[in-house]
Amino acid sequence: MIKRVLISALFLLSSVSFAQVTIAKYGGEFLAIGAGGRASGMGGAQVAVVNDVTAAYWNPAALARIDYPQISLMHEEHFGDLVNYNYAAVAFPFQKNMSLAVTLIRLSVDGIPDTRNAQVDAETGASINNILYPNWRLDYSKITEFSNVDYALYVTFAKRQAKNFYWGANVKLIKRNLAEYSALGIGFDIGAWYQPINNLLLGANLMDVTTTMVAWSTGKKDLISPTLKIGVGYEFHFSNFKIIPTYDIDTRFENRRFASTVNVGPVSFDPRFGIEIGYGKLLSVRAGYNDIGQFSIGAGVKLPKLNIDYSFARFNQSSFDRLGDSHRISLILTLEEDRFAR
Repeated sequence: MIKRVLISALFLLSSVSFAQVTIAKYGGEFLAIGAGGRASGMGGAQVAVVNDVTAAYWNPAALARIDYPQISLMHEEHFGDLVNYNYAAVAFPFQKNMSLAVTLIRLSVDGIPDTRNAQVDAETGASINNILYPNWRLDYSKITEFSNVDYALYVTFAKRQAKNFYWGANVKLIKRNLAEYSALGIGFDIGAWYQPINNLLLGANLMDVTTTMVAWSTGKKDLISPTLKIGVGYEFHFSNFKIIPTYDIDTRFENRRFASTVNVGPVSFDPRFGIEIGYGKLLSVRAGYNDIGQFSIGAGVKLPKLNIDYSFARFNQSSFDRLGDSHRISLILTLEEDRFAR
């Protein structure tokens, strides 16, 4: 129970105070977890190399790279099974140079102990609401549970503007629930993808470009600052092997002085590294390092019309009890038939 409370607290830091209007540092953190087993196995370095339905999340411009309709499903467990993350998306190309997608993300922390009505006088059992009360104790029979659930719905449009240049945009709706409180928000992302020469891939995604406002039922308003993701990748081809090293850097404007790799005043920079080694079109193995200090590995198998991807990540060992590992598995179904082709 103690670990569940601690992990829950980390995810609720941006939501526990309802009395002010503020720029919410980490307010959009549940939107930073990512999508797809391939991405997780490569440390989330995807802005330049993504080429499937998950581009709607990583770089909306790259969604125009798909040639067939795709459906993706994903489940991930963080810190053991304390945090559950689910993702579903559908995308389809139309005309000669455009694509559309709809994506749904759900993050939940369930079974959080609620002790607000369980504080009693140790002698009389009378309810109190002051933890500094001398005879304060918890009546465990009065402890209930609540959940923290966050949703995000993305609608994505992408277009190939020129032979090697693509652009795209997201409209995203956010809904958050914390016990009896709720919040709604709307945000926008814009992305670009460019291939200046053969095998060199460049990408950029400006998330929450207009600053996303999330309005709580209590009257509090959180503002999520923009995040700029820039990525580069290169494809090496050797016989039946394809090797793709990739590097992303996330630039944030939230004054993350103590929770970033490098910061200059209020601007912080966090790198992501990844590599994928593929054999033909059948098997891929991956490794990466992400912006929160996790090393990851993964693998993918491509069956007829179906991709299955798995990744595993863990934090560095420390003197504290190690947080649980994170596992992610995702499926991508491609309707790879002539009648569905772009």
